[in-house]
Amino acid sequence: MDRERSTYSVQAVVKAFDLLETLAAEDSSPTVPILAQKLELSRNKVFRLLATLEDKGLVERDDTSGMYRLGLCAFEMAQHILKSASVIRLAHPIMEELARKHDEAIYITVMNNDEVLFLDMVDSFQQIKTIPLVGRRFPFFTNAAGKAIKAMSSSDVIEKFGKRRTYKNGIVDMKQLERELDDIRKRGVAVDIGGFGEGICAVAVAIRDYAGKVVGALTLLAPSFRMLQDRLELEIIPSMLAGAEELSLKFGYAKIHA
Repeated sequence: MDRERSTYSVQAVVKAFDLLETLAAEDSSPTVPILAQKLELSRNKVFRLLATLEDKGLVERDDTSGMYRLGLCAFEMAQHILKSASVIRLAHPIMEELARKHDEAIYITVMNNDEVLFLDMVDSFQQIKTIPLVGRRFPFFTNAAGKAIKAMSSSDVIEKFGKRRTYKNGIVDMKQLERELDDIRKRGVAVDIGGFGEGICAVAVAIRDYAGKVVGALTLLAPSFRMLQDRLELEIIPSMLAGAEELSLKFGYAKIHA
């Protein structure tokens, strides 16, 4: 019975995707009978699929004509996908250059709902003991990447974030976080140890687009024993800042914004 239910659920998902593809390919907004004919489904099944997708904002129905079209959520989702793909495409060559230069792992990270998301990486030849990060999310206040993005995005992060929040790892020290963000804002770089695992050092620098908006961060991860102060200050940080500036220029950012 469970297997049959699972098979039915998968088939329903496939049909839902077929329905969305049909709506995307149509020049005009089709009605239920037209969609049923194109998909070779009963009108009742098509109507139920449309009702579910409509609840999620993926399709919209014109009450007067009964015609359906893609909803705003579908377009928003497409924009997020295109944006992520664009970030990866532009960032990867610079990430490769930084990884070769320092022989350390380089990541591209973005912010999503107060969480930092790892989109892509270029690994180093040297081993680093950390969990696989691509596709993972972390609260922004726990790591250098999230703090760099937040600090360089706005000067009123704390006010927007709230005076006091409790998470799995305990209560966030908002005053300490505010001091950290202010320091990152002044230096243009975030450095932490332990945010992504014990003994792991992270160096993160923000990337901006043509409007000066922060779109993500280049993030270097390495064992803390390789990140001696002189190497950090004289080699890693200047190089990461230069990489972020080069990538920002690819996004159309000009120093006039600074």
